[in-house]
Amino acid sequence: MKLKDQVAIVTGAGRNIGEEIAKLFAAEGAKVAIVDLDQPRGERVAGAIKAAGGDAELFLADVSKGPDVAALVKAVVARFGRIDILVNNVAISDNKHIFDITEEEWDRVIAVTLKSQFLMGKHVAQQMAAQGTGGRIVNIGSTSGFMGRSRAVAYSAAKGGVANLTRAMAAQLAPHKIRVNAIVPNKIGSPVGKDEFDPTRPVVNLVGRPGVPLDMARAVLFLVSDESSICTGGVYMADGGLSAI
Repeated sequence: MKLKDQVAIVTGAGRNIGEEIAKLFAAEGAKVAIVDLDQPRGERVAGAIKAAGGDAELFLADVSKGPDVAALVKAVVARFGRIDILVNNVAISDNKHIFDITEEEWDRVIAVTLKSQFLMGKHVAQQMAAQGTGGRIVNIGSTSGFMGRSRAVAYSAAKGGVANLTRAMAAQLAPHKIRVNAIVPNKIGSPVGKDEFDPTRPVVNLVGRPGVPLDMARAVLFLVSDESSICTGGVYMADGGLSAI
């Protein structure tokens, strides 16, 4: 097992990419803190992991708020004793043109999709540094952060920020033996914030098929395992080659 007895936090773990990451980590021996605001979704994922013989617990928190994040980190340490891995996965999208989006909608998307990664990274990294044994952080980006879109202006801005936040975190946390990387998916599973998966949604890439959440989970597993010990500060395209064309 690649993650035996390690403790991992996965935000937005109640569905889609976060769910598959949590399940794969547990299958590889990790104890998983399922973080989500949707209690039924989170309980379903935690229950599935436990039913399969793994160790997981749901933590309800709004990770766009500093006090919630500070309390979350303390609660995870109280439950599991330490934190070795953080996956910043949670995000919401606006799907709005710049003429139509309100200031409140902009602020909320930036807070959940970008600010949450800063807050979680800050508080979890402080815990990792105090432990003295290092750690690994993976931020989930999006191809929307690398191109202009006819809609989703706030989401595009937030995901663009994730890329350089990742590099800055890697540079600043390296002295504490904390590796920080990001992966960049494109149209994986159901759209952000939705449960429905539309198999007819057009996806253009080089592999000839849509990506699925398990593809992303496997990429994240590599980045938090010892197999990627040389990797930090990287923003890795996991988009089926879309960015190459």
